[in-house]
Amino acid sequence: MSDRLLVGTRKGLADVRRGADGDWAVHGFEFAGGPVVAVVRDPRDSATYATFDHGHFGVKLHRRESDDAPWTEITTPSYPPKPEALDEREPMGQTVIPWNTEYAWVIEPGHADEPGVMWCGTIPGGLFRSDDRGETWSINEALWYHEKRPGWFGGGFNLPGIHSISIDPRNAATMVLGVSCGGGWRTDDGGASWRVATGMRANYLPPSEEDDPYTQDPHRVVRCDAAPDVLWVQHHCGIFRSTDGGFTYSEITDVAPSNFGFAVAVHPTDPDTAWFVPAISDMVRVPVDGKLVVTRTRDGGRSFEQVGAGLPADHAYDLIYRHGLAVDATGERLAMGSTTGSLWVSEDGADTMTLVSANLPPISCVTFV
Repeated sequence: MSDRLLVGTRKGLADVRRGADGDWAVHGFEFAGGPVVAVVRDPRDSATYATFDHGHFGVKLHRRESDDAPWTEITTPSYPPKPEALDEREPMGQTVIPWNTEYAWVIEPGHADEPGVMWCGTIPGGLFRSDDRGETWSINEALWYHEKRPGWFGGGFNLPGIHSISIDPRNAATMVLGVSCGGGWRTDDGGASWRVATGMRANYLPPSEEDDPYTQDPHRVVRCDAAPDVLWVQHHCGIFRSTDGGFTYSEITDVAPSNFGFAVAVHPTDPDTAWFVPAISDMVRVPVDGKLVVTRTRDGGRSFEQVGAGLPADHAYDLIYRHGLAVDATGERLAMGSTTGSLWVSEDGADTMTLVSANLPPISCVTFV
């Protein structure tokens, strides 16, 4: 089991550790005041990467070679020059789509067979690859110049963005993406070409358009390590599951108390076990009846149970962001961080949750290291 968490917050990066007595506590805090968007540990060389949204000062990326090494700033992905005559606007709000990095939403290590390769998903919808551990980046032109990409629109943010990157552990050339209001995408040739997923449903669109695969809003896409063809999606309009590697998805219904949320985690060795954290709806983003729960399925979505003893049972207003729920390599230890700055850890697959801190800044992401 992993005894350490990195927790990205609106005001810095918390280092949370499990003591010899079994209690979890904040061990250290770095980048005080810096809004952390994403953080990841590269299992290939143990380097850690973090992305930041400094608002007026822009997007920043940092890398640390080891826990004892200092953080160093690395290059921020940059877009190609925008053609002068191009008037490209986000379809819903008609916001002019900038050809520059507004937000580095997710950063992920490449395949085990590709040392040095890193991937970064951004707002307004660029996918970037680095072959030198973030020192230089190149945009994936096949996706950025795809004829359907200008039709992506904002959801939550005013612009679309790539928030989920999942590489098939069996093949470095196969990758699945989640794009806010842009759908689910798959490549089998390392990004030279892309295919959009089908089967998701967007009931915020007119009935004649709700099955349009190019305007779906997956909130988070995760893959089972031991069964890579199984992917789970928490969508803006429900829960979906794929058993063919992200080509097609099936909707899972009758999930109480709600099928709306942002986060999903899948058991690393059991593709039928997954966790979600529901809210009332897209219009009311707080727990149902003020009671914060985790919903868990152990049979591939045929049934769900509400778990999480120890979570607040009334007057709870916590929302769990896309990257605010994590499971470790055993599938038993979970961590969950909320927009109210509360952090919980479970040792038993979310049957019980223990509060680690209620005083952190709003939490954007949690990851075991």
